[in-house]
Amino acid sequence: MTPEEMRDRLRPFRDKALACGIPAADVERWMDTARPCAALAAGGDGPVVGWFGGPLLLPVGMPHPFYPFVASIDLAALPADATDLSLPPDGRLLLFAYPEDFGDLTDMGNAVYVPAGAAVEERDKEGWAWFENDDEYQEVFAQFPQETLRATVDVSLPYHYWVEIPAEPRWVPLPGHPRSEELAAVWAETHDDIASSGRLRLGGYADREAVDTDPVGTAMTCALREAEAGRREPVSDDLADWVLLAEWNPWIDGLEGATVHWSIQRADLAARRFERAFTTVFRNP
Repeated sequence: MTPEEMRDRLRPFRDKALACGIPAADVERWMDTARPCAALAAGGDGPVVGWFGGPLLLPVGMPHPFYPFVASIDLAALPADATDLSLPPDGRLLLFAYPEDFGDLTDMGNAVYVPAGAAVEERDKEGWAWFENDDEYQEVFAQFPQETLRATVDVSLPYHYWVEIPAEPRWVPLPGHPRSEELAAVWAETHDDIASSGRLRLGGYADREAVDTDPVGTAMTCALREAEAGRREPVSDDLADWVLLAEWNPWIDGLEGATVHWSIQRADLAARRFERAFTTVFRNP
């Protein structure tokens, strides 16, 4: 989706924002932040690009990911320019996660890239030692979706509107956007008239039930903490170096209000180091 096409799609947002009395210059600057994204869902007329569930095919010899299997995405099937992410042109992206927030903001998932033509073997999707004797886990995993995913190319604007600073007042509007809270509210009101809904999304901006700050920033902070503790390689502390890879809304009984985000550094994405993605879960029960 080109910048011109995104602006055309965002006309209802612009009209609503101007009607709310937000100055045109502020509206235009906000629209300049728009990103293309791919909404993946069972319905729609878009191409089939993947599956929730299905066979778990991993490269031969690869250690089994720690978290349960969520989805497989055929990158070659994605529409051209569906996102602004530097994704590989082919191969499959596998996403793994457990959609529970245990309160300590640990890494709760995995992302695996399987290059085209790689030798693969089917794995047992229920063979996680951590969970296999846990009845609650079994009830949750039984509700993981199992369906075909079709892609719809959409446009995304920020859902968040504050950044945290070390001094008072602690929370300030997004730099360069003094009306960010009002603009994010207008986007929330007009989103359903502009973009598609889907349980899984690639790219764009991260959303969740309480989203005053950027969830990608949460992932960056957690990754920095793990790097300082020696549990991962050093990472950038500049939020501009991070991007949303994928977002999943599980809609699972017992875990209502949960949203899963896979965030990654842009350099790692370009280098296809998907194992360095950081997975956060936000749940507002």
